[in-house]
Amino acid sequence: MKLTQTVKKGGCAAKVPAMVLREILAGVKFPPKIPGLTVDGANFDDAAIYEISDTHSLVQTLDFFTPIVDDPHDFGAIAAANALSDVYAMGGRPKTCMAILAAPLATMEPSIIQAVLEGASRVMEEAKASLVGGHSIDDDTLKFGLSVTGIVESSRVWSNEGARADDILILTKPLGTGTICAGIKRMEINEKDAADAISSMKKLNNIIDYLSLEEANSIHAATDITGFGLAGHGYQLAKASQVTLKIDLMKLPLFTRTLEFLGKGWLTKAHRSNEEYTRDFVKFQNQDELRKLACFDPQTSGGLLLSVDKNYAESIVKTLSQVWIHTTVIGSAQERNNDYVIME
Repeated sequence: MKLTQTVKKGGCAAKVPAMVLREILAGVKFPPKIPGLTVDGANFDDAAIYEISDTHSLVQTLDFFTPIVDDPHDFGAIAAANALSDVYAMGGRPKTCMAILAAPLATMEPSIIQAVLEGASRVMEEAKASLVGGHSIDDDTLKFGLSVTGIVESSRVWSNEGARADDILILTKPLGTGTICAGIKRMEINEKDAADAISSMKKLNNIIDYLSLEEANSIHAATDITGFGLAGHGYQLAKASQVTLKIDLMKLPLFTRTLEFLGKGWLTKAHRSNEEYTRDFVKFQNQDELRKLACFDPQTSGGLLLSVDKNYAESIVKTLSQVWIHTTVIGSAQERNNDYVIME
């Protein structure tokens, strides 16, 4: 069974478009913010932060989606890594996970669902997190993800609102999973052709396990790049931090065939909705059309965008590139001007 042929959209490209989501949320009256809740959903951050002591806080998040690849083991691993990433993006370490599973029981063999869970379990084990339960339903299409709880030191929370002028911007994974996985769904390529992207999507963003204390403290803001693309998540970080991000389009790390596949027109609906979402806030001085598309490409289990103290940027790149080999300086944060993001 080719899992990608059982759904209309896959991975983070299946997210509700940001403009639609903001419209929906604007019409809902939510409960008031309780004491101890230091980060909520106001800035579209990656996870919530709730203080549980004078020194530590809980990190809470959830993420699930439809198949982005055909191999069920890989799908489970990617979905797990993607959900765990939100905790890492806040500077935390995941501890417990609960599974979210919807499956078409009438048409799908139990062995396929088992493989999804096994793939996810391998990644959770690597993250030193435990699966403690979950919820499942019989549904028309396969969906899987995790609700994750982690721990972070309250004094060292990363969020998307801490970027400072003169910070250096670092990206830890290449861009292009959206167009590559669109090629898989179109059956233009197979998963062997997409091996580099699949390997990247399964890779944890556990940079906190490799940074020194000084390097970790020099990270002022962070977010993971997922369904809204680099442009969308970059805009949200710039808006929350009240800075302007200047990004060098030619320095963006890309998978080997990202530009080739974008040139073939292998796009998702999210490419268009991400462009629409950021049209008034992201300015392109460089008019390279394919690289512009790469900025709108909906990433699944993408890398972390870090805004770091300029005095530690070189050290952080050296440390992280030993594990995330495509870690790259892509620009800087500047005093706020008329644009949130400038792609040079």
